[in-house]
Amino acid sequence: MTAFSLIQDGRYLSILGETPIFRCMLDPKQWFRSLVEGVAKHKAPLQPDAMAAEERVLKGGVKDAGERPRTAVPIRSMGPNHLARIEAHLLALSERDRYLRFGYAANDDHIRRYVHGLNFDRDELFGVFNRRLELVAMAHLAYSIDPKTPNCAEFGVSVAKTARGKGFGHLLFERAVMHARNEGVSMLFIHALSENTAMLRIARGAGALVERDGAESEAHLRLPPADFDSRVTELMREQWARTDYHLKVQVRQFKKVLRRLQDMRRKPKAEKESA
Repeated sequence: MTAFSLIQDGRYLSILGETPIFRCMLDPKQWFRSLVEGVAKHKAPLQPDAMAAEERVLKGGVKDAGERPRTAVPIRSMGPNHLARIEAHLLALSERDRYLRFGYAANDDHIRRYVHGLNFDRDELFGVFNRRLELVAMAHLAYSIDPKTPNCAEFGVSVAKTARGKGFGHLLFERAVMHARNEGVSMLFIHALSENTAMLRIARGAGALVERDGAESEAHLRLPPADFDSRVTELMREQWARTDYHLKVQVRQFKKVLRRLQDMRRKPKAEKESA
């Protein structure tokens, strides 16, 4: 049972309700104010102004693809309702980027088959969205279906060209590792081309053992078991990312309504001037 279901079942509420973070979860008005107070306890580098924080990273970024951004970025889990954005993100990758991500020259049909074959009931997908709700980076945590290796998972990541060098790959890896731990995964694998130095740098930085076999490399990262801190941190980050996403949706909807009102005001004026 995950931390999310445990929280929903109310088994932790008597404990978590005593902390600043979970009081604010029960009282949304205190959400962003309490984030900063609770960050130090749960090691979650969050910022109260999530949208502004993300925008600074999207505009700025870091030079090293394996370096962690100085500012927090909301990363949310994705479901079937995000299929269109996932497909658009992957189709926008260049031939070179597709080759590095999938290990072969994936054409549009290959990508569409991959997207429509995603199993959201078994695997987990995480995404970084900009203010226009475009998916600029995503990770796929695929669980092993081999009965001999039930506690293993594989990690894959892709980042849009406009979002490179901002540490999103590193952040997505951290997020996937945390979720894998909480789901009982003890070994995380990364299959990558040996020339995919950015991905291998992230794996080595996390302490993974990288074995090279010609043009391909495989990284193994042994994960520690989940603890109370990892479950609380994941829950907090997911709630924050979902709040950020819904705020972006509301802002986008408001802008659409505003544009329609402006168009309605301009139309009578234009007709009057033409008459």
